[in-house]
Amino acid sequence: MAPTPLARKELLAIQPLRRRHCAECRGGPLSLLVVEDAEPHCLDCADLDHLVFLPRGDTALTRRAREGSGLSAVVVRLNRRQGRYERQGVLVEEAALARAEERCLADAEARARRRARDAARRALEDVRFTAAFADEIRRLFPGCPDERARGIAAHASVRGSGRVGRSAAGRALSGAAVTAAVVAAVRHTETPYDRLLMSGVPRGEARRRIAPSVEVTLRSWQGPGRQDDMAV
Repeated sequence: MAPTPLARKELLAIQPLRRRHCAECRGGPLSLLVVEDAEPHCLDCADLDHLVFLPRGDTALTRRAREGSGLSAVVVRLNRRQGRYERQGVLVEEAALARAEERCLADAEARARRRARDAARRALEDVRFTAAFADEIRRLFPGCPDERARGIAAHASVRGSGRVGRSAAGRALSGAAVTAAVVAAVRHTETPYDRLLMSGVPRGEARRRIAPSVEVTLRSWQGPGRQDDMAV
């Protein structure tokens, strides 16, 4: 049983898998043909020669081009393995395609402007959040140098980083999350923690060894009279 090109009733142009010639003008071999009365016909004889081929892939462009084209045809090719015809694109009027391309280009420009606005908004939000995070560091650790507080906040609050500043607790500026960010920064920059890890010391043991140094730094940043819990 021969495969049926498509269930819907619409004009079809077929990309043949073997050499075919037009039954009317005998021209060929044909890259596209239209079947009429069970015979292949070239696009010229089928009165579709003024149409242009738009390959599949851009759904919006295809939809708009077909909507704006007074005459169109679906281009199909037989998939022998699957035993069915598959869409390859459409034939549409050139003017309709040009109009569709203009509309899609305008949409693309609008999307680009929207992305730029969203990026600027997110950047402003990030600046404000990082500043708030740094303020909270200075509140909890008033002895922390301003530059260090800003650096810790910037590192912890990078969007999409998965760091503590971007956790739910971090976005809420919880004391535990802010302290965790400070502890991590001190651990990596004020102690030999990284060298211990690189030398093969297990993480738990490395943390145990540097814990006193981390605590000394944190308590100096906290200032006198502050005995907040610190997860070193």
